[in-house]
Amino acid sequence: AVNMSAHQLREHDLETRIRETLARHALPADMLILEITESVAMDDIEASLKVFDMLDRIGVKLSIDDFGTGYSSLSYLRRLPARQLKIDRSFVRDLDHSADAQAIVEAVVRLSHALGMTVVAEGVETEGQRQVLVKLACDELQGFLFAKPMADSDLRTWMGAQTVPMAPIHLVPA
Repeated sequence: AVNMSAHQLREHDLETRIRETLARHALPADMLILEITESVAMDDIEASLKVFDMLDRIGVKLSIDDFGTGYSSLSYLRRLPARQLKIDRSFVRDLDHSADAQAIVEAVVRLSHALGMTVVAEGVETEGQRQVLVKLACDELQGFLFAKPMADSDLRTWMGAQTVPMAPIHLVPA
């Protein structure tokens, strides 16, 4: 996944640059996930929708990052061609001891699944959080419980050293 800023989202040659980058690296478009924060997506919703539709047309996946920290309307969320939603770590932090946090995360997971999106929980740091997220059917987990950010060469070594089967595993860069 690649994070996109508001400035990058508004660049006039964005489609050309993405297509050229995909071709240069022989990367299928559906293997690229562009992460856009909820606040950036909602800043200028009509302009964002045009860009998101273009990304969807060429096959690039869109992920809404830091979900729950902004003021997005559910009607706008429904209009976005996003394939993934990332729950902000502020909701994950209290999961293992707060019924309110669990209720919010459960609602977001159900809503996302109903809209055809996968859900990533950011900031998973404890086994208790992991257990709650698994119980709530969160699709992917990301955080220090699994590993700290690392270079790709270190990732290969780390994955080779894992003794517990990790299938299926979805590595989502921080």
